[in-house]
Parts: sequence; structure tokens; C-alpha cells
Amino acid sequence: MTNAVEIHELDYRAGKSFAIQDLDLTVPTGSIYGFLGPNGSGKTTTIRLILGLLRARAGTIQVLGEPMPLCAPMVLARVGFVPEQPHLDPTLTVRETMRFRAAFYAKWDGAWAEQLLHTFDLDPDHLFGKLSKGQKGKVMMLLALAQRPDLLVLDEPTDGLDPVVRRDMLSALIDYVSQHGASVFISSHLVHELERMCDWIGVMDNGRLVSHMPMEQFKNGIKRLLVSEAPADTGSAPFAVLARDRNGAASETWLVRGWEWGMTAWFDGCGASVQSIIDLDLEDGFVELLRTFRRAPHGQEVH
Repeated sequence: MTNAVEIHELDYRAGKSFAIQDLDLTVPTGSIYGFLGPNGSGKTTTIRLILGLLRARAGTIQVLGEPMPLCAPMVLARVGFVPEQPHLDPTLTVRETMRFRAAFYAKWDGAWAEQLLHTFDLDPDHLFGKLSKGQKGKVMMLLALAQRPDLLVLDEPTDGLDPVVRRDMLSALIDYVSQHGASVFISSHLVHELERMCDWIGVMDNGRLVSHMPMEQFKNGIKRLLVSEAPADTGSAPFAVLARDRNGAASETWLVRGWEWGMTAWFDGCGASVQSIIDLDLEDGFVELLRTFRRAPHGQEVH
């Protein structure tokens, strides 16, 4: 099995105002896949479709090699899920919550759950409903990890948490992935957080996948160029021109994808020159991709 998640030609509609259209997405096995997008872009809907909580109108979904939602019971036994909003019984203590969850998972690791309880500095006798947002987030992550899952699906798991809590949770996550080869599909709007931990990135907007590529390719291949005497025709360029804006009579700013060392020679051959090459961090690249996608006719993909 080469992919933990495979989605092909997926269509889903929620009312008249929102739809996911022709979605193709793959999460390589063993990867940490960051799923970026503004609020309302379809990230949570995609996660619910992956987990079989929603049914698509068309297309296919495979998770851990099995079709969803047809094989949901078998698949979900191997998936650890942390939703955006806690959904646990507020009247149970942390210890009772752990015992309740353990009853449903054959691979539940009680010893490691106890270790995480200590690592996360959680009081086992506290009622879940009385915990702070950060403590609830830690409990949710503890439960997901103690299942010993093959795939972790995390929907904004650190949203609104302080930096110390985020660090503790993500450190435990990365340790588990590195030791057990698990796959992670993590949705977040905290761009810099994903930049540090993910090796694949997908960008969602308005129900469409804008971009999908390895993180290093995303960070290193998207550049902003200042071009003098810019040519009108870029059809022969060895890179993709995502956007170009005129600065004055003789120069333009280009946003390009697929840039590699030595490509300035192409400009020499068409009478132009590159005055500067500006690296973009993940957040800059994310914003520029969204701008380009929204300006393109009918929201054409730019990946």
C-alpha cells in the first residue's frame, strides 16, 4: 500500500451554496500531510468524507487500502481522530474517558496512555467538562495516540491553544509517527506550524484542491521574480507562470512555480533579464496561490 488515503473524482454538495468538485487527493503512507485552506474552503467536509461521516455523490475514497464508507468499521479501528470540537462526555473524568475509549480498540496501549497522561500533565480525576480548552485538546490527542493508529486524522487540533500546549501535543505526535511509521492528515490554518512538521502540503479553496505537492517542492519551487523587459509569450518557459503584474514601463513582478537553479538562462534567450529572485515562505506561497486561483477563469487549479 503506497497511499494511506486516495480520493478520486469526488463530488459532494451541501445545499445550494457549497460543493466539493472533482477532488483528487492522495496522502502517501508514512507522510505527514498538511491540509491548508481558509475557513469554509472544505477542509472539515473533506475529513468527514474520508472518515465516512458524510457520503459523496460521486467518486471513490480509499483509506488504508479499503473503500469508504463501505468498510468504515474495519478502517476506523485503525484511525485516530481528533476533531475540531471536543465531543466527549463532559460528566466523565479523564480516567473514565480513557477506560471507555479503551473498550472499543483492540490495540489500545494502556501503558502508553498512562505515560501520555504524565507527559501532558493531566489530572485523571478531573471531569472532562471542567477542563480548559488546552487540557481538552491534550485528552483528545492522548486518546487518538493510545489507540496505536496507522492513520491519524487531525482537524485543527491546536486551534486556540497556547504555544506550550501546542508544542507538547505536536512533539508527542511526531515521536509516534517517527517510531511507528504512521501517516498523518492534519488540517490547520496555522501555516508556520505545518511548515515545521509536514512533508506534503495540500491547499484547498472553495471546494477545490488548489495545489498538492511535497513540502520542499512547495517551499523551494515557488518564487517571486522581478523581470526587466518581460516577454509577452511564456509558453516555452521551463517553469509555470502563476501571475504577472506590471510595475512600470520596463519591469514586471512574476509569481512562478517549478523554479530551479539555472532557469535565468531562459530569460537571456528572449531578451529579458531577472533583477531579483525572492524566496517565499509557506505562508507567502499559500496566500499567493489563493490569489492566483481566485483570479483564474472558473477557479482553475494551479498545482
